Amino acid sequence: MKNLGRTQMALAGLALGAFTLLAVNLFSHTLLTGARLDLTADRLFTLSDGTRTVLKSLQEPLTARLYFSKILGERSARHGQYYGRVRELLERYSQLSGGRLKLELYDPEPFSDAEDRAVAAGLQGVPVTESGDSGYFGLVVVSSTDLEGSIPFFNLERENFVEYDLTKLIYTVANPKKKTVGLLSTLPIDGKGADGMMGAKRRWAIMDQIREFFEVREIPIDANEIPKEVDTLMVVHPKGLSDITLYAIDQFVLRGGSLLAFVDPNAELEGSGPPELQVMPNDKLEFNRLLESWGLRLTLGKVAGDLEAALRISKDDDPRRPQTIDHVAWLGLGKANLDAADIVVGDIEKLHMPTPGILEILEGSGLQATPVLTTGLRSMAIDTAKVQGESPDLPALLRGFKPEGRKLVLAARVAGSPKTAFKDGKPAYKESERDKAGKPTQAAAGPQLMEAAKPANLLVVADADMLFDAFWVQTRTFFGQKVQVPLADNGAFVVNALDVLSGSDALVGLRARGRTDRPFTLVDDIRKQAETHFRAKEEELQAKLKALQDRLAQLQKKGKDGPEAAAMVTPEDKTAIAQSRSEMVAVRQELRAVQRELRRDIESLEARLKFINIAGLPLLLGLGTLVLWIVRRRRKEA
Repeated sequence: MKNLGRTQMALAGLALGAFTLLAVNLFSHTLLTGARLDLTADRLFTLSDGTRTVLKSLQEPLTARLYFSKILGERSARHGQYYGRVRELLERYSQLSGGRLKLELYDPEPFSDAEDRAVAAGLQGVPVTESGDSGYFGLVVVSSTDLEGSIPFFNLERENFVEYDLTKLIYTVANPKKKTVGLLSTLPIDGKGADGMMGAKRRWAIMDQIREFFEVREIPIDANEIPKEVDTLMVVHPKGLSDITLYAIDQFVLRGGSLLAFVDPNAELEGSGPPELQVMPNDKLEFNRLLESWGLRLTLGKVAGDLEAALRISKDDDPRRPQTIDHVAWLGLGKANLDAADIVVGDIEKLHMPTPGILEILEGSGLQATPVLTTGLRSMAIDTAKVQGESPDLPALLRGFKPEGRKLVLAARVAGSPKTAFKDGKPAYKESERDKAGKPTQAAAGPQLMEAAKPANLLVVADADMLFDAFWVQTRTFFGQKVQVPLADNGAFVVNALDVLSGSDALVGLRARGRTDRPFTLVDDIRKQAETHFRAKEEELQAKLKALQDRLAQLQKKGKDGPEAAAMVTPEDKTAIAQSRSEMVAVRQELRAVQRELRRDIESLEARLKFINIAGLPLLLGLGTLVLWIVRRRRKEA
């Protein structure tokens, strides 16, 4: 070695490095094939327990036919990468299923048999060449009994939800028999409202998701009996129900039916319901009679506000000065607001609840009511009158917000054996209560149950608006295919709840996976603290500025009404005009200072983060190199 020159040593080192690199690649390719290291916060690339359960529970063989046009991957690199991910996932699925899921791959070239099969299966082709040839990227799953389901096209916008979409498809093909959900709603959630009502003729997205897993049976709002075929009853905004219908729900629960109820003291979509409901006062809710028998009560006339969970919205009442402001009664709930021990919300990340109500848990009912959703400690009850109308005064809500230091219950589960809310017997026949056909109704025949035959299974949520599309999902159209991209997990929450209440929880924990938004919570906290501190001062200065502007305009108007009026402008008026202008300049400067102060902490944090991102790593590496150099130098000197 001593006889080798520097050049030979360098070449030998390069050769050794290349050999080592080759050896590492061969080693990893041979021994680490299939190994994965998922470092994402929510383990997005690790299969969930729900997927594993579904695959291991397959009772009959399934065939998954994955269609992908090679030319689509050549024209769109993102689709090519996405195809690789889907294929790898399905290969992993096949391994976990113990061979009961067979994967077949097809390249549906134009005018080929594979393309004919793709078209026959209902897959969506998209034009990929100038001549109009179509490319395909879809999946068909077929059972041994020829039951079939498909994903017509893997849309890039739903890439984060790919595991859920694949597992759901396999689950629905393998389990064709669905449980039945009875839907009793005064809101047009299923697209059957009257003409002219908002969203009345279009089924809400939540119902599309429910129908993927359940048979839905509509229950009239004047029903006198809940059909025995209904496994779970979903009640939405039960305002104005008759005693006959309340009695029917009461008896349904007592005979063991499970129930999911959305009650609301301030349903913002109430204008979409039947006209007769719109004139009913909000200070009465007949459904409270049932809730009280279950150990709960909805607080009337109040909604929950939460400073920490306030959603930030754009307010454009004044086009000259659009504002972005926290709506303290529109809540974006996170992990801290959910009961992590409850399977319904265990994996939910975010829920949107506009003006939710407040549930009281009553003592002495003999039942166990457990909060599932709550506000934080910086919350307060707000009068419903302050949040009603098209444009509530949000700055005033923020200024007047006084945290009560307690958590408010937004949703609760009830366990135990409830007793009937009709202790005096069936509701009496009333001539005034008639059904849609104008016929009088009466309670269903048969003996009355006075106590539940088995433990209750109930979930009550104090908000109905959270079901409406605008608050949680965006629906887009892609070559005629409807694509839903959730903004929050409201849909997953509702379907999870129905799943659990109906006794099936195979996909719970899987539905909420995929959202990758990471709010800057520290920035949000700083901004909210700054706004709370400075908003009142800003409003005060704005009011002062407006008063000065009005006064100045009034003084100047004197001089514009003609020579005689101008002669009436006294020296004192001229002095007042000059003084007003001077004060306006001072107020404007003070206002700008307040607004700068509002952003100072955020800008300071932003600067620190930029420094860490840009210079942090180079400095760290430089420091490490310097330390290493000093250590080696000292060793040589020693």
